[in-house]
Order: sequence, then C-alpha cells, then structure tokens
Amino acid sequence: MFGFKFIRFDATQYVIRYRNGRVQQAGQGLSFFYFAPKASVVAIPISSRDLAFIFEEKTHDFQPLSIQGQLSFRVRDPEQLASVLDFTVNDRKQYLTSDYEKLELRLINEAQTTVAAMIQQMPLRDALRAMVLIEGKLRSGMESSPTLEQLGIELLGVQILAVKPSPEMARALETETRESLQQEADKAIYERRNFAVEQERRIKESELNTEIAMEEKQKQIKEKRMESAVLERENERKLLQMKMETDISVEKEKRTLIELKADNEKQNADTAEYVLRAKLAPYQDIDWRVLASLNGQSGDAKNQIALAFRELAENAEKIGSFHISPDLLSQLVQKG
Repeated sequence: MFGFKFIRFDATQYVIRYRNGRVQQAGQGLSFFYFAPKASVVAIPISSRDLAFIFEEKTHDFQPLSIQGQLSFRVRDPEQLASVLDFTVNDRKQYLTSDYEKLELRLINEAQTTVAAMIQQMPLRDALRAMVLIEGKLRSGMESSPTLEQLGIELLGVQILAVKPSPEMARALETETRESLQQEADKAIYERRNFAVEQERRIKESELNTEIAMEEKQKQIKEKRMESAVLERENERKLLQMKMETDISVEKEKRTLIELKADNEKQNADTAEYVLRAKLAPYQDIDWRVLASLNGQSGDAKNQIALAFRELAENAEKIGSFHISPDLLSQLVQKG
C-alpha cells in the first residue's frame, strides 16, 4: 500500500536490506517493512547444501570417462557472496536474476577443472580404480581454490559416487574381465581337480605306505616269533643236553659205585677165601675119616651106615655084586 511492503525470511537465510545503495539492515531470519521503490532486499541461503555433478573427461589413452559425485558446501561470508553475485528478491521472495544458478555452475566448473588435470594423466584402467584418489584430489583442490575464497563459500565435503567408462568400453572391459575371470575360474577348477588328484595320490600313497609298514611289522613279528621258537628249541636242546649229561654223569657215578662195590665184594670174597684157606690149610692133608671121627660123627649108627655105603661106592670096581635085602633096607629107613 503506497509502495510499502512487509517481508519475512527464515532463519536459514541471511538478509541484507539496502536503501539508496546503502546497507540499512543485515542478519539472519529478518522481518521488516520497506519502501519498495527505494529499497532492495538480498536473501542468501546460508544452510548447507548438496550439489550433485556429473561430467566427462578423457584419460591419458584418450578414452572418455564419466565422473559422478556430490559437493557439500555452505555460504561462509554472505556479504562477500552478495558483492560478487546478485541474490536480490522481490516482495514474493523470488530471485530477480539467475545468479543463484551461476553459483552452482561455478562450483561444478571448479570441480571439473580440479579433476581434469589428474584424469588426463592416467590411463583408463588406473582411472577406474582411482576413485579414492580422485576424491582426495578434488577435496584438496576445492579447499585451496581461490574461486571459493572469492565467493565466500566453505566446502563441507566431497564424494565421488561413480567413475564409469563409455558403454562400448564398459562392454569391452566387461568382456575382457569376463574372459579373465573365466580363465581364472578354469584355472581354479583345474587346480582344484589337480589338488583332488594329488590328494587322492597322497591318500593311496599313504595307504600303500601303511600296508608296507603293516607288512614290515608282520614280518618283524614273524621273525620275532621264529627267533623265539629257535631260542625255545635251543633252550630245550640245552636242557636235554644238560639232562643227558646229568644222566651220563649219574650213570658214570653208578658204574663207579658198582665197580667199587664189585671191588669191595671181590676183596671181601678174596679175604673170606684167604681166611677160609688159612683155616682149612691144617686139615688139607688129613683123611676125611679122621676128620669125621674128630667131628664126633663116627659113633652115630646113621653115620656109620653112610660111611659104609660110601666105602662101598668108592670100591665099587672091586665088588662083583652086592645085595641088600628089603628087610635090611626097611630097618635102615625106619631107624633113620
């Protein structure tokens, strides 16, 4: 009404109110009345913002490479930014110029310029694997950029989200990688089969070694048993020999004993014979009749009859015939 306007801003906006080209009021989240014909209002968002970017560069081997990422930043010095770009708004808080978009374009251009020098010195394969290096290079380049210093912008973070080759090159790399992976898979299968064969060979070799060891043990057991049997037979032979030697010794001692007994008996017999001969020597030349009479047997009738028959027998060649009557014989028998 009559050119006076009321406007209110959020706390995330830094507001500068100019009148006749001079700053009348500045601060965050202001609300005020102003006379539109003579005043201008600048509103700069100071909250952190994320700016996505994607651009293409050529590698050292002239292969196109797409780099996609994101910048996080905020306005550190709103008045410095306001002196470089125009952020004037109308009473409906709409920007009167496109400088707001220029800010984002300048940041993207600065990021592309920082990364381009690095990408152009790297071959495609190295660049595809250098996401972390690219991110570090972009962060250090942006933090030391004089452009951001002139705009009053503070860099909060940098993220490289993707580094991609062209679709044709991606398919070629995928084919090459697929072939390489297939070769590695074939190699792995071959190594696994070879390992299985080697393990089977080791198992069979171990089984054979076990059988050989068992046979060797069986052989040793048999040899030990044979040695034990031989030793047992040898001991039996020695025992038998010792027994035979003992028996022979006993028999020899028996023979010695018998010989000693025989010698003793012979000596006893010789002694007895000598004694008897010595006793009978005085009677050797004496007639038996004298001996009989000396013995006291001549007076006995039976002895007399016996002597008579003895003399008859001794002189039988001188006697022609001799008769004994039954009565005489009976009387002799009865008397006997």
